[in-house]
Amino acid sequence: MTRVLDKSCGQGSTLMDRLPEVEGRLSAGAAMADLTWFRVGGPAEVLFLPASAEDLSGFLRRIDADIPVTIVGVGSNLLVRDGGVPGVVVRLAGGFNRVTVESGRRLRVGAGALDVTVAKKAGANAIAGLEFLRGIPGSIGGALRMNAGAYGREIKDVLVTATALDAQGTRHELTCEEMGFGYRHASAPDDYIFIEAVLQGEEGDAAEITARMEEISAARETTQPIRSRTGGSTFKNPDPEQSGGKKAWQLIDEAGCRGLLSGDAQVSQQHCNFLINRGGASASDLEKLGEIIRSKVAKKSRIKLEWEIRRIGCQPDEGTVRHDG
Repeated sequence: MTRVLDKSCGQGSTLMDRLPEVEGRLSAGAAMADLTWFRVGGPAEVLFLPASAEDLSGFLRRIDADIPVTIVGVGSNLLVRDGGVPGVVVRLAGGFNRVTVESGRRLRVGAGALDVTVAKKAGANAIAGLEFLRGIPGSIGGALRMNAGAYGREIKDVLVTATALDAQGTRHELTCEEMGFGYRHASAPDDYIFIEAVLQGEEGDAAEITARMEEISAARETTQPIRSRTGGSTFKNPDPEQSGGKKAWQLIDEAGCRGLLSGDAQVSQQHCNFLINRGGASASDLEKLGEIIRSKVAKKSRIKLEWEIRRIGCQPDEGTVRHDG
């Protein structure tokens, strides 16, 4: 979520003077490259780590409306542009990581909790139906925003309610139906910051659940470059009717992009819907490579791939944040 998308980068010290007091931590010029799996990108003008939902709500109520606020998770499916991110970047950690088992085989989970952590907690309590989360890199907040899914299931299949704060810090509780889920998409308002969710599991056998999660983990290890600096799936799978049932990786492969390079950014040889930072890539290298792929696929298959990776921030030569296209 980005509340304002029309402010210049690079005002960190001045901005700090304008921000309300918080219980959590405010840091000017924080290195966003340290917080993303790609390990690229410019700094956040100010990074805010709220201590609690109440801390975040109070901050949102008191912050000036013209200051951009951008929410990030664990940075697994995120590309921060080289010019950095203007305004305040909010990262949910600490108290937002809790996972609690409730009656009726339900789990109450903080938006900062890792998907894999939730899957393991469910398995340890013989709660089935959440094993698919073992195969999704990232946190629950991001999974809610994009209806993340893997291995035949999506968040929409297990969500009971999601709790969010709006741009004014007001709390809202949404049912699964009210989230308006579609493929890799939720129709909840863009300014909603998800802070918690209740997920529904079912009765299961702990040993069988563990075995299933080990299968998922092994499958990921075999088919995806998970030990590389990557951002997960780069593009959404297109409409099967338009693509003839072909996945994004197949279209990319057919367009001759497997192993393609831009600077030190590369299309994975193992799974060509993954981009890799080979060590010295910039965010611009990665985004440029993604656009080259889109162009080649469009020329070959007449299909316009849509970015699944979220891109935020300014280009080095820009003064404003760009909308994702």
